[in-house]
Amino acid sequence: MSWARPSLGLVGRIIGIVLLAVMVEFAASALLYERASGFSVREEEAHRLAEHLVIARRLVGEQAWRDRGGMAEYVSTDRYVIRWKQTLPPPPPLSAELHAMQQQITSWEPSLAKTDLRLHLNAPGKHDVVGGGLLLPDGTWLHFKMVGLSTGWGLRLNWIVLALVPAIALVAVGGLLVRLTLRPLEALAAAVQRIGRGDTTVLKESGAKEVRGLIRAFNKMQEQIRAMIADRTEALAAVGHDLRTPLARLQLRTEAIADPVVRRQAAADIDEMGTMIASVLAYLSGEDDPETPVSVDIAVIAATIIDDIADRGRDGRYIGPDHLEMIVRPNGFKRALSNLVENALHYGQTVTVSLEALAETVVLNVDDDGPGIPEDAIERALRPFTRLDAARSRNTGGLGLGLAIVSQMVKREGGALHLANRAEGGLRARITLPRPEIQQ
Repeated sequence: MSWARPSLGLVGRIIGIVLLAVMVEFAASALLYERASGFSVREEEAHRLAEHLVIARRLVGEQAWRDRGGMAEYVSTDRYVIRWKQTLPPPPPLSAELHAMQQQITSWEPSLAKTDLRLHLNAPGKHDVVGGGLLLPDGTWLHFKMVGLSTGWGLRLNWIVLALVPAIALVAVGGLLVRLTLRPLEALAAAVQRIGRGDTTVLKESGAKEVRGLIRAFNKMQEQIRAMIADRTEALAAVGHDLRTPLARLQLRTEAIADPVVRRQAAADIDEMGTMIASVLAYLSGEDDPETPVSVDIAVIAATIIDDIADRGRDGRYIGPDHLEMIVRPNGFKRALSNLVENALHYGQTVTVSLEALAETVVLNVDDDGPGIPEDAIERALRPFTRLDAARSRNTGGLGLGLAIVSQMVKREGGALHLANRAEGGLRARITLPRPEIQQ
């Protein structure tokens, strides 16, 4: 007896990823706050600061109160600003992140340990600024400010990192886990695209239970589609055979018609019926075409088709390189180009086939000098079983499948078919094909 592997499901996995990201952020924040509590200065700077504070405390403390302000200014420097006023309030308590700095200073001058030395962050600007104060023997406070200290961790950088590192860790870890969770869906999307090109792939069931159910349904759908196509192909083959047999008998019986005009008309009708049947079978069986793509010279194919219509007394030109290798289905490509050329000859007197190889694509144009197609009907012309108005239907017959068959074949090669009216008159049918490198 097989047991299904337990799964939290897609929602459960996303919730787990969010919880894990929160844990990572908490751990990173705790670590960085611990680092922040170790804010310190270089030893020589701590030594100079301690000496300056001891000297300033002694000189200011020895002065009368009326002279202390002047003495405080006298002992101030560009880096150490000393201030004393009888009315100044006590400085703020010692900041937790500056505890290590206080220990550095008092280790050099132990006498400062008895002065209630206080340090605090004081509006950091371009440089790190630390303010503070210490107690004089008479109970008043000597205030000081230190500018431009070289710190192990710059204060502003310290807080920026403190905010960014947990966020970056959360994004990185969460993004990686979400990507792993959604990877089966990416494989499913790629398989759906391959189905659109006529390829089928049985996917391995993986991921959350919802995703596994979706993949299972997708694989089952592929089997059903393959079965439907196989049944339709067999039915079409049988219908095509059954219809061609009575048409062949009718073709033979037309020979017995005495009137030559009636005989030619009957033969033409029978040929048209055969062409209709062939076009329907070609269109409906196009998706299941077993032809394998190979490397062929499409320039030679295009030139040969033009030579064939010239042999029939029609006006055609080929413009392009003498040789151009492409990996296509040769019969399908030739059928598509022939359909476009014959369509051009139906509606015009001259057809021009031009071939151009670009960096990433190959462009094949088929131009005619016919009446063109109304702009609002161009998109509709590519639909199967579509017959346009009289502008391009001078008793040409058919079921309106010629352009639809061409579009279908071009799509199977990864290309596209576009129709546009030319400024000088006539219609341009453009085939654009991707140009992969041909393996030598």
